[in-house]
Amino acid sequence: MAGSVLHRAAGSMAAVATLALALSASPALAAGTAGTASVLADRVTDDTVKLELRQDGVLHVTETVTFEGRPPTRKLVDRTRYDDGSDRLYQITGFKGDGTLTGDSITLKEGSGTATLEYDVKGAVTPLADAQELRWYAVGAWSVPVVQAKVTVSGPAQLQNLSCFAGVLTSAIGCTTASPDHTGTTAEFEQQELGPGEVLTVVVGYPTGATKGAPVLERRFELSNAFTLNTVTGGALAGLLVLMLGGLGLLYWTRGRDARVVGHESGSLSAVENGHFAPPDGVRPGQIGTLMDEQADVVDVTATIVDLAVRGFIRIDEQPRQAYDSPDWMLVRMPGAPTNTLLSYERALYDAIFDGRDGVLLSHLQGSFAANLGKVRDALYRDVVTQGWFARRPDTVRTRWTTVGVLLTVAGVVATVALAWFTTYGLLGLALIIAGAAMAVGGQYMPAKTSKGAGALAHTLGFREYLASGDVGGDIPPAQRVELFSRYLPYAVIFDSVERWARVVSSVTGNGQQADNLYWYHGPAEWDLSKFADSMRTFTMTTSGAISSTRQFRSL
Repeated sequence: MAGSVLHRAAGSMAAVATLALALSASPALAAGTAGTASVLADRVTDDTVKLELRQDGVLHVTETVTFEGRPPTRKLVDRTRYDDGSDRLYQITGFKGDGTLTGDSITLKEGSGTATLEYDVKGAVTPLADAQELRWYAVGAWSVPVVQAKVTVSGPAQLQNLSCFAGVLTSAIGCTTASPDHTGTTAEFEQQELGPGEVLTVVVGYPTGATKGAPVLERRFELSNAFTLNTVTGGALAGLLVLMLGGLGLLYWTRGRDARVVGHESGSLSAVENGHFAPPDGVRPGQIGTLMDEQADVVDVTATIVDLAVRGFIRIDEQPRQAYDSPDWMLVRMPGAPTNTLLSYERALYDAIFDGRDGVLLSHLQGSFAANLGKVRDALYRDVVTQGWFARRPDTVRTRWTTVGVLLTVAGVVATVALAWFTTYGLLGLALIIAGAAMAVGGQYMPAKTSKGAGALAHTLGFREYLASGDVGGDIPPAQRVELFSRYLPYAVIFDSVERWARVVSSVTGNGQQADNLYWYHGPAEWDLSKFADSMRTFTMTTSGAISSTRQFRSL
């Protein structure tokens, strides 16, 4: 008996403990259930929309939304794809009511759970061949589910047809119901259960001319459309290219060609008159380079230094060196030289070399020499104008045409971007780019020689042919050969035959015998003229390198 009583007492205590545990846990369970109910309550229970299509094509929207939980948001459809080249815009204006419109998003206000909205839509009407179609995404794209939606559409004319679709924006699934009223001027649509982000689209047909509505289109930028090649764009591009490139050709024909010179197309010309050196038209080596290619080059300055030496203004002393030393030369100012007879570019170069000193190593030609070479270049260009060979400085002409070409190219790039962005005629801008690039490149060929310059060039080319023939000096007295052949040497630098003429110079002296030095070039001890050709080739290369490093002259 006692055991039974104890057993019953233990059972009663367990029951009480279980009941107490259940009671203590019930508030937490209730809270959890309430939280779940709160999450599920975030929804639109009813969305009633009234659409009024007016004769001007504007769709007036009045919308009443009933919701539970937190205020939902809606994304209005303000842009759809219209065709391969354009987007269709739906312009929302006059928004007011219990919410805010930011961009294309509507956010309802906190409150009683009911909100009324009002706004106008432009661009929802599409004229067809024999009708007008109103299409609007009346309900949907809410951030929460919609339990029930109702849409009423009224317009300025009798309905011709109607349809509706529910689901994603491009859905072809019909809505729950769609029907006209007894008057045939109002359509009613209903849809049950729209998911978050899903849309109810209504479509209503009206007779042609019922409204003045039309799509609002915006061209969509795509590279494939921006540079469309068809009969219009292809023909226009070809026409522009012919016009512009033809114009450039005409400019070159009238402005960039050398003047024609009759009777100056001479053959081989000697540079000897009465046994003395006399280059054709008195052209000096530095002038020849600028006359031939219309550029002041490194080789023009190198040839001028050699020319100043053979004419007695400078002496070139080759310095002794060990087996692994770099070659070097001392440029020595010759006392009593008539420097007042030098041309302006020669005097500028002479002053740049010595700069108040009587001698300088070639390897030390830096600092003021490099800075003053710009003056030599400018003097060379001025000289060819002074000589009457060019009407204007060749570098100025090139710069002017190149600048215009670059500006035209930039304008072409801007035009291409603008045409490609706003139209399908982007190809037309390419014509400007091509023409500008052609002008920038062609500007290098625009400097034109005068008739005097063209004649001097023809004689210069004849002199080059004479030097290249190898048949020179046969009738020159031995006593005059060293000086005469030395005078040829700077021109050989320009004509790229310096080594050959250096060997010619080293082959003779005043008495026809080998000598240790020339009057303008001295070698170190144990050096004789048999090494002159190699020394001269190395000297011209080293000098050209020193001048080229200053970046004042064009390198070949």
